[in-house]
Amino acid sequence: MSTRTAATRLGIAVAAVTALAGLTATVSPAVAADSAGSGRPPVYKGRVTAKSGLNLRDSPTRGSRIVRTEPYNKIVPIFCKTGGDRVEGNNLWYLLTDGTWAWGSAKYIANIGAAPRWC
Repeated sequence: MSTRTAATRLGIAVAAVTALAGLTATVSPAVAADSAGSGRPPVYKGRVTAKSGLNLRDSPTRGSRIVRTEPYNKIVPIFCKTGGDRVEGNNLWYLLTDGTWAWGSAKYIANIGAAPRWC
């Protein structure tokens, strides 16, 4: 594992622990309303735009292990975003929160509502 990948994973773990401890970032009223009073960080949403489906990976890099694939047009929950490998000019990656905590390139996920917060 590269130093960059290890640092990214450590940063994400710290961000997740902080968020789960109730320390959340300022978000738009629409997103805050979804999780208001729940004690949980907000969940953002996106729609998969990759026609052949989107490979989700274990880190925000193109060469990392594929965890699973989501089909075209699927709505996915997003925890946060970070920088990573460029995919067709876009270096943002979203951490999806539906059980496996996998990364998907933001190039192929269209935001529904507010853009995700930074990890």
